[in-house]
Amino acid sequence: MLYYFLILQWDGSVEKDFHSLCRIGLGLLFLFKMLKGKRVIVTGASTGIGEQMAYHLARMGAHVLITARTEAKLQKVITRCLELGAASAQYVSGSMEDEAFAEHVVKEAELVLGGLDMLILNHVGNSYFNYFDGDVGHVQKLLKINFLSYVAMTVSALPRLKDSGGSIVVVSSMAGKVGFPFTAPYSATKFALDGFFSSLRQELIIQKVDVSITLCILGFVDTGKISHFILTFKLLHNSPLHSSSSLASAPPMLLVNSPQTFLTLPPPSSKAWPTLKFYTSITMSISKKNTPCLA
Repeated sequence: MLYYFLILQWDGSVEKDFHSLCRIGLGLLFLFKMLKGKRVIVTGASTGIGEQMAYHLARMGAHVLITARTEAKLQKVITRCLELGAASAQYVSGSMEDEAFAEHVVKEAELVLGGLDMLILNHVGNSYFNYFDGDVGHVQKLLKINFLSYVAMTVSALPRLKDSGGSIVVVSSMAGKVGFPFTAPYSATKFALDGFFSSLRQELIIQKVDVSITLCILGFVDTGKISHFILTFKLLHNSPLHSSSSLASAPPMLLVNSPQTFLTLPPPSSKAWPTLKFYTSITMSISKKNTPCLA
């Protein structure tokens, strides 16, 4: 199998160059013809990274089915997707805390799209960024949304993805690679994603199943949920908050806050990808200083 590695180095002016560099990566990874007409589910698509991914897929002429809890927001995203050129755009609203809903989304995709080529799992439940308060119930709820619903959707989608030789993209976080303070419940769910999908990937390889699994490890993302907390507690030192639209341009590429960032661009035709994870010098430095780097 061939792998493409793009190593980008900046002189500190990350913000002004990031958008253009992401577009370069996008061009290498996703030619428009590769996704034109493809049938794609995007979860957590009413705001943030999920919303932006839906727009990029729409520009490429894909059939998109998006899901989130807020119907009004989903309707706006669908309208915009159609304006951008989506082959079709549908939505299903509901909570991923309900395992039956997770399975329903995949069945709905089969009904309205006639099958499935790509499953992008991006949704997360609300959590706090503070000292762990001992609330076991909150951890259980977060595991249902951030982990078990991913498993349920994958189980439901695998038969369709096997038929199409499709792919699964799991949006994760550096908080699932390195333990940082103030994120214990959230971080636990992200570690679980890595363990499950990395193991499942190996099983699919052994069974020669033509379904790829990509785990996207993201650094700090300015989605509005943690920006205030980060600034208040001064958790980042001279490191940028990547915008949702920038990151959405790039999956499944690794994006880490670092002067030297490795963007891993596996060819879409391969059956399985190694987990996209690199511990750069800045990440190790941050860990030693007990300075969080969250997504």
